[in-house]
Amino acid sequence: MIDVRKELLERFLRYAAVTSQSDPKAKVVPSTPGQRTLAELLAKELEGLGLVDIAVSEYSVVTAHLPSNLPAGSKAPRVGWCAHLDTVDAGLSPEVHPQVIRNYQGGDICLNKEKDLWLRVSEHPEVERYKGDDLVVSDGTSVLGADNKSAIANIMTALHVIQEEKRPHGDIWVAFVPDEEIGLLGSKKIDFTKFPVDFAYTIDSCELGEIVWQTFNAGSAKLEIQGVTAHPMSSKGVLVNPILAAHDFMSMLDRTQTPECTAGTEGFVWVNGISGGPSRCSVSLKIRDHNLEGYKAKKALIAAAVEYLKVRYPRAKFALSFEDVYGNIADAIKLENSACVDLLREAMAIEGVKPINLAMRGGTDGSFISTQGIPTPNYFTGAHNFHSSCEFMPMSSWVKSLGVTLRLVALTAEAK
Repeated sequence: MIDVRKELLERFLRYAAVTSQSDPKAKVVPSTPGQRTLAELLAKELEGLGLVDIAVSEYSVVTAHLPSNLPAGSKAPRVGWCAHLDTVDAGLSPEVHPQVIRNYQGGDICLNKEKDLWLRVSEHPEVERYKGDDLVVSDGTSVLGADNKSAIANIMTALHVIQEEKRPHGDIWVAFVPDEEIGLLGSKKIDFTKFPVDFAYTIDSCELGEIVWQTFNAGSAKLEIQGVTAHPMSSKGVLVNPILAAHDFMSMLDRTQTPECTAGTEGFVWVNGISGGPSRCSVSLKIRDHNLEGYKAKKALIAAAVEYLKVRYPRAKFALSFEDVYGNIADAIKLENSACVDLLREAMAIEGVKPINLAMRGGTDGSFISTQGIPTPNYFTGAHNFHSSCEFMPMSSWVKSLGVTLRLVALTAEAK
């Protein structure tokens, strides 16, 4: 009998030892070499677990297949799991040094005595819900990387349990992808002929019970403005200031629909960058909305504002570009393919986990995979405080997450 608690931790520590923080400034995928190192490590382990058709692409996307062991003629759905290789650049050290607080008894946790770094109950009161549990934490100088290496450990441990205990299962595919944290770049490099599933799951949410099948529709926009320069002594009627044109553009946006003014499923337009000088100015924006029509309306408002600028500043030049980054998982879930969510709810119920339905104000790899006709809901790792030096993983929640994974395997094997 496999000690899953022990194996989850051992695998996580092994994967966390590989530095794989992504780099938003890089122009290649993967953005950092450590992600390739981790991809190759996982491919080797998958081979040892008996998976077939293992591939590591030029982009460090790992794909592999565990063939069904069900009787011939069985019609179980083909199911996949996806997790990402990278950890986030949160302005902390890329080197992760996890530690385990055994039998946590409450109170503040000293993460790093030498540097006087603490996880304070006053700032993170949720930690005291886990008195008596073992907690995996960082040393305070980095994120923990439970986002998403706890999920990788979950998937790999589940595969080991399935194989070792000869549990019934249908066709299972796995995909491990780089650079999720910088725009889901890795999932966009998946060769879907090597991930031919009916539906899939990501394990990339937080506390025990979180279930996500609604995410933003997400995009970006960039406005480039070319003005007309002139010396101040002869600028009247000549000078066109691109910075003032950019200011006029931003003033036409809805100030009630910005990140700091919205919550829940409310969308926003976020001016997240502006740079310029006497002759040129550029404005970058992020566009988010759970509702697809609302997302389109926000793009239309931006485009209309630019058209107005063209009239007001006829001698300036304006170039507006849009990029769709990912979609709402919910838009891919129809009556005929909603079993992926139904099975997840059933698995959680059997495992005694109360679902926390979360309309995520963000996205997962599943947000892109779902746009490819593969509905891909997301469920909890069990960790708290993603993207923080105070990220922590209660072992009991992590074991529950693994239980949901194994239960999904069993339920999909029985499904038609």
